Amino acid sequence: MSKQSKAKRDKRRKLQPKRPINRLNAQQPVQNHAVLTNEEGQVVAAIGLQGTEWLLAIGGQTMGNADNPVPMLAMLKHLSNVQEKEGRKVTLEYSTQLQQMIDDLAADEGKTADEYLGQLVSEFEGVEGEEGDDAETVAEDADQADAEATPAASDDKPQA
Repeated sequence: MSKQSKAKRDKRRKLQPKRPINRLNAQQPVQNHAVLTNEEGQVVAAIGLQGTEWLLAIGGQTMGNADNPVPMLAMLKHLSNVQEKEGRKVTLEYSTQLQQMIDDLAADEGKTADEYLGQLVSEFEGVEGEEGDDAETVAEDADQADAEATPAASDDKPQA
């Protein structure tokens, strides 16, 4: 090996363009496929694709991930309906890729895309209604417990 070889190699390396360093766990960019925005144009929630994983983000925070984005879209649609019932103006827009997935799933069940998505949204409304029923039942049970405890507490004699 010549004394000049290191100098030649260093010179050749300096002339080569810089290469980016590929990291093993490099984050892939997230592609938005569904976006729920409010009347000010702020993003309330979104569904994005990162690699092969679908992500749900609400309020700028990633809330979950899944292999199938359709239930997440139904959740956003339900959220949109709830916001509109409360008098807020929101807009839900989603990509053609997501629309195609809904169309394919709906066709498998012999429904239109709107019917299929509507069915999924109604499942969320059913869950919300059951939680409300449970809350009412708990409140009624608490009222009954208070009513039963009140007469015993009103007696002037101490209970042993």
